[in-house]
Amino acid sequence: METYGKILLIAMPIFFLLVIFEKWYGWRKGNDTVNTMDMVSSLLSGVTNVTKDVLGLSIFILGYEWYLQHFNIIQIKAGWLVYLVAFISLDFTGYWVHRIDHKINFFWNSHIIHHSSEEFNLACALRQSISSFVKIFSFFLLPAALLGVPSIVIATIAPIHLFAQFWYHTRHIKRMGFLEHIIVTPSHHRVHHAINEAYLDKNLSQIFIIWDKLFGTFQAEREDVPPVYGITRPVRTWNPIKINFQHMWLLIKDTLRTKSITDKLKVWTGSTGWRPKDVESAHPVYKIDDVYGFEKYTVNRSPLFISWIWFQVAAILLITSYMLAHIAGIGSPAIFIYGGFIFVFVYALTDLMDGNASYLFWELLKSAYAITIFLSTGDWFGMTSIYANANVLGMGYILLSVAMTIYLGMGSKKQEALLQQ
Repeated sequence: METYGKILLIAMPIFFLLVIFEKWYGWRKGNDTVNTMDMVSSLLSGVTNVTKDVLGLSIFILGYEWYLQHFNIIQIKAGWLVYLVAFISLDFTGYWVHRIDHKINFFWNSHIIHHSSEEFNLACALRQSISSFVKIFSFFLLPAALLGVPSIVIATIAPIHLFAQFWYHTRHIKRMGFLEHIIVTPSHHRVHHAINEAYLDKNLSQIFIIWDKLFGTFQAEREDVPPVYGITRPVRTWNPIKINFQHMWLLIKDTLRTKSITDKLKVWTGSTGWRPKDVESAHPVYKIDDVYGFEKYTVNRSPLFISWIWFQVAAILLITSYMLAHIAGIGSPAIFIYGGFIFVFVYALTDLMDGNASYLFWELLKSAYAITIFLSTGDWFGMTSIYANANVLGMGYILLSVAMTIYLGMGSKKQEALLQQ
C-alpha cells in the first residue's frame, strides 16, 4: 500500500494539472466544457476513491492468486510478453466487468458515480466508486492464470491500465483516423457517457475497442445525434458520497415496498433501472424523457464562494497528499481515523456547495473531528516533526473554515431567496 501511495503522489498532481489545463484550453478556444462546481465534485470524488483504496476497504472473493494456484498450465518466461498478456487480460476483464456494471441493477450502484456528471471532460475520469466493497470478478482473469502470469505483474500493470483510461474523457479531441479501429478514443467514449437512446450501454471497452466489436456493443459517434451526458435519473447533487449510495438506497426502498417476493429479488438482479410495477406507480422517480430538453443541475454562487471552494480543495488535496506520503508512519488504526476525517471533509464541503440546510452541521462535525485529534494526540499525525507550527496552522484553519462556511452559507440562502422573489 505504501508503493500505491507513492504512485498516487506522482499521479494526483499530474491529473490535477491536466484538468486545469483543459479548463484553460476550453476557455481560450471559446468552448469551455468544464463547469467549475462539477469539476470540484469530480476532484473530490477522486479523493474519496483514493482514500477508500488506501484504507483497503475491499474484499476479494477468490482473488487472482487463487486462480493462479489452481489453474496455471504453463509459465510464460519473464519479459515483455508476460506484461503484454497481463495488459490484454486486464483489458478483457475490464470489458466484462464494465458490461455487468451497466446491465445489472445491483452492480450499477458501484459504477453510477462515474456517469453522474452532466458534463464530459477529464475531471469526469476521476469519478470513481467508493461503494464497491466486494470484488467477485477475478475469474475473468482466468486466461492470465492459465498462462502463469505472476500476481506481481498483474499488480504492476493494473494501475497503468487504469491511468491509461484518463485521457479520452474529453470533447476537445475529435476523431483520430485509423486509431478509431484499434483503441478507445474520445469519440468512442463520448458515446459511452451519453444518455441518448442510440448510445446507451455502448462502447464498454477500456483500452482496445475490439471487445465491443467482437461482442456487439460498438456504436460510432453520429453527427446527427449530439451526445448528451449524465444518467437518465439525475443525481442532482455535487456530493460524491451521496451519489455513490443513491442507487443502492433506491434498491433498498423498492425491496421493502414491493409486495411481490420474486420482485424483491429482481430489484437486485434485474436489468439496470428496473423497478417493481406496484412501487413504480406509487413512488415514481424522475427520469429524463427528452435528453435535449432537461435542465442540468447547477447552482449560482458568488466569486467569493467559488474562491473559497478552491481554497478548500487545495486544503483537502494537501491533507490527502500528506496521508499518501506517510502511510507507514501513520499506521493502523490511525490511518482509518485519518481517512474518516477526509470523508467528513468532503461531505461538509459538498453540502455547502449544494446549499443544503445541513451544511453547518457537517462543518461543525468536521471541526470537532479535527479538534478531537489535536487534543487527544497533541499533533496532526506527526506533522509537527516536519513543521513545528503545524498545530497552530491547523487550529487557525479550523476557525477560518467555520467562520467562512457560516458567512457563505448565510449569503447563499439570501441569494436563493432573492432569486425566488
